[in-house]
Amino acid sequence: MTPAPIPANDAERLRALHALLILDTPPEQRFDRIVEFAADEFDMPIALISLVDEQRQWFKARVGLPACETPRDVSFCGHAIWHRELFEVGDATLDPRFADNPLVTGPPFIRFYIGAPLTLPGGATVGTLCLIDTRPRQFEMLDRRILAALRDLVVAELLGVGEGPR
Repeated sequence: MTPAPIPANDAERLRALHALLILDTPPEQRFDRIVEFAADEFDMPIALISLVDEQRQWFKARVGLPACETPRDVSFCGHAIWHRELFEVGDATLDPRFADNPLVTGPPFIRFYIGAPLTLPGGATVGTLCLIDTRPRQFEMLDRRILAALRDLVVAELLGVGEGPR
């Protein structure tokens, strides 16, 4: 397993994440609706809004996963936040970065992962909107566009731009 890289500018990224004042807050319908829609739209057993903190990834919203956080060093999202575009792993058992990851070899038995980086206007990527399946998959271009649009909704909500009925 290849732990997610931690570049020199991670402190700046963490400052941006902490400035959102969202870590460890209760569930909110505005985020729950997005992951529920994503899970249904793409027929995925797991959908998450994952925020990558210093030592953990914490789930602001989740479908299909009982855990509210996992260690950062085993997270797929820890890899995804260093990409500007969607980060896709078609079959984790065949990817040397993840093949022996405990999230692949044990529950939830990740095979497919796609993460849409949650990048704030200043350039800091604080987490992902991600989808996980227990079988290999590949996203088509339309699916990628829909996921990117949902990611943009999550970022707007994180910034308070999407204020409305809760």
